Amino acid sequence: MGKIKDAAGTALNAVKTLKFWQELFVMTFGMAIAALAVNYFLVPGKLIVGSISGLSIVISGIFDLMGMTVKVSTVILIINAILLVMAYLLIDKEFGIKTVYTALILGPLMDLWEKVLPVSDILADGSTSVMGDVWLDLCCFVLLLSASQAILFHINASTGGLDILAKIVNKYLHFDIGASISVAGAIICCSAFAINPFRMVVVGLIGTWINGIVVDYFTASINKRKRVCIISDDYEVLRQYIINDLDRGCSLYKLIGGYSGKEQTEIQTLLTQDEFSSLMNFMKKNNIHGFITAGNVSEVYGLWKKHSHHVI
Repeated sequence: MGKIKDAAGTALNAVKTLKFWQELFVMTFGMAIAALAVNYFLVPGKLIVGSISGLSIVISGIFDLMGMTVKVSTVILIINAILLVMAYLLIDKEFGIKTVYTALILGPLMDLWEKVLPVSDILADGSTSVMGDVWLDLCCFVLLLSASQAILFHINASTGGLDILAKIVNKYLHFDIGASISVAGAIICCSAFAINPFRMVVVGLIGTWINGIVVDYFTASINKRKRVCIISDDYEVLRQYIINDLDRGCSLYKLIGGYSGKEQTEIQTLLTQDEFSSLMNFMKKNNIHGFITAGNVSEVYGLWKKHSHHVI
């Protein structure tokens, strides 16, 4: 009973925070995008891209061949329920709980989109493609789904389904999240032979591969940081600005200039793009000179504050 009370108290405290409601909005928005992509670009043409949604279309199609009607959204709900247990046990509780929410609302959101704008109202007579071409449907689906996945991965959540398998592979085998999605998705794509011709299976495999690439691109863009290295005589002024104004950490390295033979100090730090701009403006405003290099970093682990409240 004590553990249950502690868990209930923790959950109640979380609900009272602004972070909880911000992430709830982000998760709902991200899943609304995913539901739109599946309902309008995947389901009408039975386009089987490597995802649980694609696998659900295959299973629903098999039931249709058997004379039974099972909605795609229902199959998604059942498969996600199984995978959610895996997420909770094999990844972490936060990821599992968030993914419970996102996975459970995908089916209902698909039904909501269908009520708002039925697919039948968009399709031309006899057509199974919203865009009029399967390749355009594929591009629209991949772009929308990849954006949704990247947004949710950024807050340690996912769209459920295949993302859970990809996250497990990413955590234990340390593959890029996009590569994990591509491998797992390719296996699911092959199940499409049960209901689709060879050409459509190939289209799905290509879409799965592109999905992995685009997810990595979006994820890297969202997580991008600047690794800034500055050699300057005013390194102490810069150190104070980085620590006190930008609220970031930094490292100091002693070095000897190869050309001048003079001992100097290099300061290194990781900043967001806005913080990097603030640092450059600070140096310009205070007439601080130095040798500066800056490169992009897509992943940061350890003591990194997601939000800096002192940037000016």
